[in-house]
Amino acid sequence: MVGGGEGAFIGGVHRMAARLDGHWDLVAGNFQSDPVRSVAFGKALGLDEARAYPDFRTMAASEDARADRIDAVAIVTPNSTHHAIARAFLDVGIAVICDKPMTTTRKHADDLVDVVKRTGLPFILTHNYSGYPMVRQARVMIDAGELGNIRIIQAEYAQDWLATELPGNKQADWRGDPARAGPGGALGDIATHAFQLMEFVTGLKTGSLAADLSAFVPERKVDDNVNVMLRLGDARGMLWASQVATGSVNGLKLRVFGDRGGLEWAQETPETLLFTPLGGQQRILRRGGAGVSASAAHATRVPGGHPEGYLEGFAQIYSDAAELMRAYQEKRAPDPYATLAPGVGDGLRGVKFIEAAVASSENNGAWTALD
Repeated sequence: MVGGGEGAFIGGVHRMAARLDGHWDLVAGNFQSDPVRSVAFGKALGLDEARAYPDFRTMAASEDARADRIDAVAIVTPNSTHHAIARAFLDVGIAVICDKPMTTTRKHADDLVDVVKRTGLPFILTHNYSGYPMVRQARVMIDAGELGNIRIIQAEYAQDWLATELPGNKQADWRGDPARAGPGGALGDIATHAFQLMEFVTGLKTGSLAADLSAFVPERKVDDNVNVMLRLGDARGMLWASQVATGSVNGLKLRVFGDRGGLEWAQETPETLLFTPLGGQQRILRRGGAGVSASAAHATRVPGGHPEGYLEGFAQIYSDAAELMRAYQEKRAPDPYATLAPGVGDGLRGVKFIEAAVASSENNGAWTALD
């Protein structure tokens, strides 16, 4: 792991998710930019001191030289560092599991796409919400035509944790700094999740968008509220993401409407999917219940009635990554379910989304293509 040291929320989540299904062991890491603290943190996690590294370049070179070198690196650092770290490990033949957004510029995103295509190395982007069983159930139902022709897609992701300034908060500090977060605040942090979910579930691609980005907190240098209209072929999408929505905790929701039915899913109640056929009664589909798809069952760990949630959804991405890694090592085709894990192409889509939304907002909300 690179990043995820003291005070980093997402590093602990990655470590728990990686361990949950027994596929991964954490054996090496550079956890903080301060070399002394990085080594100390690694030792506190129980790592061999020789594999608690002071910086990521030393880690990449040292692991490359080992007979028992790591199979993959998890990158859980601020956005601006993703490209350099990913390249350091890809260049020595080590697979990458990377937080989103993949990079902060299109140039760097294109570069990673090129490297992955050339090497064939697994590259997994942790859009963890696409690991939920009922999200995968929704994808199967839409692909099977149960909603008919898709007309409208609505996604929202509402939080309130940045409704005021949080001086000294490590997570807020880097997210509010465009040099580290990139050109988008809430746009890059949470709107990218909603955007990826829209395209993942429906199978549709956004051709163009019109965006209005706002920074409601005085003197904030990046957006904290995002409104976007999207054109996905003949379908129309609306996306709202906010980190100043007072009273909201982690309100990621998706609704999809076709000419034969509609679906609704919410991350805060992830075990249920609401399906309403045109002219019929609403049905509640439950994780682990009757009638769910093999894809949803594959992402399920315990019987229905035993709640699963955020960590299990995140763990599914790590389980998919493990299968992709084994398939690469064994020179075979991976389990088709594992190929649902977001990859470098999804990373490029996310960067295109951010850049198009910023350009649109700067041009008074003009329709802008995702080229």
